Amino acid sequence: MLRKYSTHRTHDDNLKLGALTAFSAGMVNVISVIVFFAFTSNITGHYAVFAQELAKGNWFQAAIVILWIILFFFGSFTSNFVIIHGNKYIGRYLSHAIPIILEIICLLVVGIYLQGFYTESLQETEFLVGLLLFAMGLQNGLTASISNSAVKTTHLTGLTTDLAIALSMMTKKHYRKDEKVIEKIQLLSSIMFFYVLGGVITGVLYNTIQNYTFYIVCFFLTIIILYDYYKLTVLKYNHKKLFSLRQEARESKNNIQEEQNNNITEKNTCY
Repeated sequence: MLRKYSTHRTHDDNLKLGALTAFSAGMVNVISVIVFFAFTSNITGHYAVFAQELAKGNWFQAAIVILWIILFFFGSFTSNFVIIHGNKYIGRYLSHAIPIILEIICLLVVGIYLQGFYTESLQETEFLVGLLLFAMGLQNGLTASISNSAVKTTHLTGLTTDLAIALSMMTKKHYRKDEKVIEKIQLLSSIMFFYVLGGVITGVLYNTIQNYTFYIVCFFLTIIILYDYYKLTVLKYNHKKLFSLRQEARESKNNIQEEQNNNITEKNTCY
């Protein structure tokens, strides 16, 4: 899911990445609404709130909202910065994994703070919402960057529009067998389904485990990292094994050739 970049990615790579990250984004958004009464997986509504606060002359609240927007922006900026500069120094897999690791850290901080320190003050709420927006910016920046903007999982407005356009194209016979259109519909539908599924599961889980739900989100994000680590380990093992087999075959061939040469030499000596 994380190893490949841009046009080197397959449809299956994007499906897996889209499903798991959309699931986690749906979980984060629903739990933030339950706990903080604020959306954190997208910032469309925050622009409207910012304009409203400006119109009312609530300068401090407008500053808080624009700070939230900047945090989401900075999260996306950070993801792409690490990806495009990290490939050269730390490798593609690690540079793609770092934004997910940072997101996990942010979610763990929020979960731990809610459990042990949260007093439901306005200042605490504003800080924690900002941290979640930064985390979602990291995730959206990562998925968009490595998939060449094919996968965006933290908001569904543009996704719904793209899905509607793709489905409308299916009304023409020419596009019904177009593999790219079919794959796009599959990808967008998968993201939408898993986003909603994550939200529903969070709504149910929160009634039982409450703030521990953040740890469940971290678990699914960890799966993304470990999946590619496992794939890389297997690939390296298979590569070493194949190299070893080829080396043994080459040595065996050389030994046979050497024996044949020795036999020919012995025969010539006898004559």
